[in-house]
Amino acid sequence: MYLNGREPHFRIVRKKSNPYRVLIFLVLIAFFLTLLTSIVRGDVQPLFLPTPTPTRTSDSFVKEGMTHFEAGNLEAAITALKRAVMLDPENTAILAELARIQTYSSALSTTDADRSQRLAEALESIDRAKEIDPDNSEVLAIRAFVLDWNANPFLVDPETEEDLLNRAESEALMALQIDSANTLALAYYAEVLVSQMKLNQAYQYIQQAAERDPNLMDVHRIMAFTYETMGEYNLSIQSYKRAIEIMPNYTYLYIAVGRIFRHLKLYDQALEHFARAANLNEQLGIKDPTPYLTIANTYAQEGEFFAAAWNMQKALSFTPANPSVYGQLGVIYHKSRNYEGAIPALQCSIEGCSAEISCEVRQCDPDVDPMVPVEGLPLSGSTIVNYFTYGSVLAGLHRPGDDKCDRALAIFAQIRSRYADDPSVMSIVRAGEEICAYSLGLMDLSETGETPVSATETPPLEQPVDDAAEE
Repeated sequence: MYLNGREPHFRIVRKKSNPYRVLIFLVLIAFFLTLLTSIVRGDVQPLFLPTPTPTRTSDSFVKEGMTHFEAGNLEAAITALKRAVMLDPENTAILAELARIQTYSSALSTTDADRSQRLAEALESIDRAKEIDPDNSEVLAIRAFVLDWNANPFLVDPETEEDLLNRAESEALMALQIDSANTLALAYYAEVLVSQMKLNQAYQYIQQAAERDPNLMDVHRIMAFTYETMGEYNLSIQSYKRAIEIMPNYTYLYIAVGRIFRHLKLYDQALEHFARAANLNEQLGIKDPTPYLTIANTYAQEGEFFAAAWNMQKALSFTPANPSVYGQLGVIYHKSRNYEGAIPALQCSIEGCSAEISCEVRQCDPDVDPMVPVEGLPLSGSTIVNYFTYGSVLAGLHRPGDDKCDRALAIFAQIRSRYADDPSVMSIVRAGEEICAYSLGLMDLSETGETPVSATETPPLEQPVDDAAEE
């Protein structure tokens, strides 16, 4: 019997490998190995993981901003509201609130340039809101407020001030025409009227605003400002304190009350309110020099120059590049008869100074503290005290062979070109010029029978009551 077919065998028969299938497997293995490596390194995130930070809405940023504002942290409030605007750029309510807080924050600026910049930012915000909705009563009311604060006589010339106030008045009236029940429009209109020195009208409007809504901080702040301008200081203090009850973390209100007490020479009460402002900032982690500037100037008025200088140095540690603070420190040194110390501080304020000189003034450690140069401030209503004090000290300390009188005369020439019609300022300028003329041999005072008086012994004019430089 014959068997047909293949011969029998007793080993396992294996299929031949398909080279294409092997290639596909190798590619997949390489892909998954690369993917795993990327996941381990963090270059690729696994699927279905939650996003690292949830997507936020504009409302959440608005709530954050208002919470910061009520807590007294105005910079954080502005940052949050700007983010809200980025998410909802057509929302006029957010833009208006941003402009309002930007305007309030300008009161805590310590130089004219910083204050002008912040007020310009506020005006830009409220202008955008008006472009979007020109008939919105709330927007127009806040625009009146922003324009009024931009009309600061320390920042603009009289013609610009008048124009800004007229525009502010027009905006406030339009806001009231659109919505006669707008309490903020009433209050801001009253503030504009105070700036225009229409005090009787202002008082009537702010009284109406207080009757309509006694729970608005702005209303009581403007009421206090109205009373203060009218010279009713006790009533002004009461209104400021009512505003503080509504918004207890806004340091500007404590500083406003303290300045009134200082004007009344009630220094203990003034220092108490300034210290409360400083403590609030410390609790919030805000490095704002303003409370320490007000404390320093109060001690200076009391004749406590050591305490004044210490607090001014504290303010300087927060803003080591701020020329205004150097100038105020120099004035304090001058009042305490530390004339040698006054010169470098005033130089930083007026002419600017190197990082080494600024460190010397701050009494800093160059290995630890920031080394920053300082850019000087131009002559203005808020720096005039620094200028004539600097010139007077340079003239008084001139010695043969140095250049102090040359520098003093250059300072006096700047002052003369701008304040020639101010008799108080010019009396100081003439005294300094005469001392330099005598020291340089250009004048012989013995011929006139006069005795030269050292400019260092001639006290400068007191700083204005409202202490614009502190703001």
